[in-house]
Amino acid sequence: MSLIFLQKLCMAMLLGAAIGIDRQLKHKPLGLKTSMVISVASCLITIVSIESVHRYAVPGLTTMDPMRLAAQIISGVGFIGAGVILRRSNEIISGLTTAAMVWAASALGIAAGAGFYKEASTAVFLIIMAINIVPLFFKWFGPKKLSERNLSILIIVASDSDLSYVIDEMQQEFIKVKHIKIKDLKDEMKQIQLVVAAPERHRTTVVYSKIKKIKDVIAVEVETIST
Repeated sequence: MSLIFLQKLCMAMLLGAAIGIDRQLKHKPLGLKTSMVISVASCLITIVSIESVHRYAVPGLTTMDPMRLAAQIISGVGFIGAGVILRRSNEIISGLTTAAMVWAASALGIAAGAGFYKEASTAVFLIIMAINIVPLFFKWFGPKKLSERNLSILIIVASDSDLSYVIDEMQQEFIKVKHIKIKDLKDEMKQIQLVVAAPERHRTTVVYSKIKKIKDVIAVEVETIST
């Protein structure tokens, strides 16, 4: 494998990381891991497409596109990836990283099938780094927002409770409210459905305990939202 291939894949990873950091700082569904996987896989497919022309073309007799089938595979796998993306009732989308991994796996398969074994090996190494190692680096040394995680919280309170007080008490515990939905229940109770961003160091059980102690809170349900 020449240095130019490694440079292209590493550059694609860095560009994907830049987009992912921007999205994650704004708490958008497309995060750091997802964007890097997509970027590296797209670069790999581009390399394979370009080099296949030189490897398989016959001078003066080129009558077909050797990568036409690969293009159709990528389109078809997109539907598989869409099947693992979930939209919850609280408007949070999950499963994007999994969908990206499905799409990336198809790219690696195409590369191996075309004989680009070294390029595919390099790409899978970078994808694994993008999923497991790079996020840890930004978690330790990057902005604090990158170490936050999303939680779905369901709170039941009495009908005469001060809802503003309940939410203010949550925010004092370094929990940032991103989405809120309130509705009336039977038996003179109210339901507050929230999506919040909490520091990674706050365990789900700790968040539950803190909310449970807030005045007028009858019941609490906390769920970690994974991408």
